[in-house]
Amino acid sequence: MSSTMAEISSNNSADECPPTKKAKIQIENTSKNVNSIHETEFCSSIFNIKKILQNNCMRKQICIEGVFKGFEDSAVIILEKQNFSDDEQSMTELFNKDTVFHKLYNNDIYGNYECFPLKKFNGINATIIHPATEKHIEKFRRKELHIIDETYELYQKITLPYIESSSFSIEWIYNILEHKAEQDKIIYEDKDEKTGFIIVNDLKWDGQPNTLKLIALPFQKIRSIRELNAFHLPLLKNIREAGTAVIAKKFNISASQLRIYLHYQPSYYYLHVHFAYLMFETPGIYVEKAHLLSTVIRNIELMSDYYMKATLSYVVAEQDPLYIKFLEEGIINEVKSKNTED
Repeated sequence: MSSTMAEISSNNSADECPPTKKAKIQIENTSKNVNSIHETEFCSSIFNIKKILQNNCMRKQICIEGVFKGFEDSAVIILEKQNFSDDEQSMTELFNKDTVFHKLYNNDIYGNYECFPLKKFNGINATIIHPATEKHIEKFRRKELHIIDETYELYQKITLPYIESSSFSIEWIYNILEHKAEQDKIIYEDKDEKTGFIIVNDLKWDGQPNTLKLIALPFQKIRSIRELNAFHLPLLKNIREAGTAVIAKKFNISASQLRIYLHYQPSYYYLHVHFAYLMFETPGIYVEKAHLLSTVIRNIELMSDYYMKATLSYVVAEQDPLYIKFLEEGIINEVKSKNTED
């Protein structure tokens, strides 16, 4: 066990949870036949760490696999440091007599310090997946990445059969489109069957304008950009024009300050368009994944069946099902690391 793991585990003592709250959890768990932690209020001390799946230093995010006491199923917890506010008045509270900067070192005009501010500035966003399947656990486990140059022939031979044979649940999307869930998160709706769509808050958006993250879900069912052609131009242009207009009106962010893009490969196979504030370096904006909506539109205007002819490059992670299929076809050459220690 690493020292980091030991430190985290040592802080997971059940004694840290107030007795009244522990009793409440125990009563709720026994009085209800619950199988999900989401039905209870709980202290972090009832979570037993099994494994750190990955630690993303760039995003200040850590993904942990574990088990909640009283529950058999595994859980995944994703912890990520909260963003600072853009409000100057709020930030002035950071600089007070209770916040001390401890110097680590300095060189000429540059100094490196450690700072422990007030509790309100130490918030952590937590996403809990429970019960978590092996697929969930595998999704958040750190893996080596590989670039695939997917021709349309490879798409038909490998990717499309993989999509059609895999059980990707998109019920949550239909719940939004049919007004069964997340109605309070809907920003805009155009009910036209061919060009209509709903804009909804991204699950990861914290509500701050400087981290704006929205998703447009069309009523037309399209799996990915591979299926787009000239027929879909009115839909794509409507998403771009109506989407930028409502964001400008509601959030005072102009179209030129938005990054509007689609993913390939997407995390789920129902075409959706991301709207993000340009200054916010959200995950998934890199060239091996993101395709600007304006570029997609221009490509189709140049050639109606562009995405049936283009070679699209994207990343696959080792041991993911799609990676294994490309490996089996010899598209990826597996390189095993050698132990160079004497």
